[in-house]
Amino acid sequence: MPPAYRNPVGTLLGVLFGCLMLLSVGQVHANPRYAAIVVDAESGDVLHAANADATRYPASLTKMMTLYLLFEALEDGGLTLDQPLPVSAYAASKPASKLYLKAGSTIPVEKAIEALVIKSANDVAVTVAEALGGSEEHFASMMTRKAHELGMSDTVFRNPHGLPDARQVTTARDMATLALRVMKDFPQHYHYFSRTRFHWNGKTITGHNRLLDDYPGADGLKTGFIRASGFNVATSAVRDDRRILTVVMGGFTAASRDAHTADLLDRGYLRLAMQQRGDWVAQADLFGDRMALPEPMPATQPTRQLASAEADPSWSQALAAREASSMLTEPDTEMGSADDPIRALLARNDATSSGGAWAVQVGAFSDADQARSLAARAAGHLASVLQDVRVAVAEAQDTPRLFRARLVDLQEGDARTACRSLRQQGMDCMVVAHN
Repeated sequence: MPPAYRNPVGTLLGVLFGCLMLLSVGQVHANPRYAAIVVDAESGDVLHAANADATRYPASLTKMMTLYLLFEALEDGGLTLDQPLPVSAYAASKPASKLYLKAGSTIPVEKAIEALVIKSANDVAVTVAEALGGSEEHFASMMTRKAHELGMSDTVFRNPHGLPDARQVTTARDMATLALRVMKDFPQHYHYFSRTRFHWNGKTITGHNRLLDDYPGADGLKTGFIRASGFNVATSAVRDDRRILTVVMGGFTAASRDAHTADLLDRGYLRLAMQQRGDWVAQADLFGDRMALPEPMPATQPTRQLASAEADPSWSQALAAREASSMLTEPDTEMGSADDPIRALLARNDATSSGGAWAVQVGAFSDADQARSLAARAAGHLASVLQDVRVAVAEAQDTPRLFRARLVDLQEGDARTACRSLRQQGMDCMVVAHN
């Protein structure tokens, strides 16, 4: 039975509490490997992006492209699900994670699919590459060509598995594009990505993707890890018939990566719910201020100091222990200081006014102080346009712990003039009737 419905506010508060505890014991460290993107799968709208176009290592997210080409071969009739694929000595020599296939043996196509999705088996990835491309090198060229056909212009593949190669690079946006195309182009095969175990040679093989069990509605796709990339994951989830896709790259640990992914999904569904009600949220309000992972430094050139992918548990646990102290978040820098001159406007929040029944909404936040800060900044921008602008922050009755930031008691014409002025100064807004 799936876990109970996740409360977005409770999740956020838990993340914030954990971050505060960590901040109290060490210096904040930025994470140069971090990138993320959140996409509404139905519309293709990007709900959130952080470093989404920065160069990153895909690690075993690579295998989504290996599977894409394998699914193409199945649909073209070049392969069948029960067709045996021969295992070469080169494929058998690949390091873990692997099925430990023997040179000269075979593996059926369907078992190869399961092994790639669930076990992230590198020996199986090469077996597929040799079956479809003749060699790993030629198959990697096929992968890159297909990536560019799909619009993944910033991606280059050099192997079918994601093991370390400094020339194999991608972006979070490109990985999201690939995940969406896998789902849309091969819906008949997408069910493989929801599986968490399969049987091979009398054994039950379990997978790495804990989100499939831990996040309600999650039904795929793929995890990945090498030391240079950090912990990556592409995740798709469905709630109330709406599908959201997330890609998170650069987690310090698998656990922190998964927690951050769950948080992004929660925030994405909150945004969609507000949009469906005709409400409105500024682009960064629900995502950008407090993240479960550190705020990133500017993207750096990928290092050639690479380590093995999907490493054995003892190695990855050692890495996690060494890096766990860096799993911190940057403090909020948007709140302003005590002597901020526009803070005087906040004292007027409960003042009465004989103005109009219209308002300018500049955002909606999960934190009331953030809502007040943005509303006060907006009022400051309008000082030369409107006199005595009143700031109001109210909790939405239909969405607890969601605070709307508004400038209120305006005549309709003044409200529209004010919103135009704010947009000219680069601030999003909308005109609403205000009770």
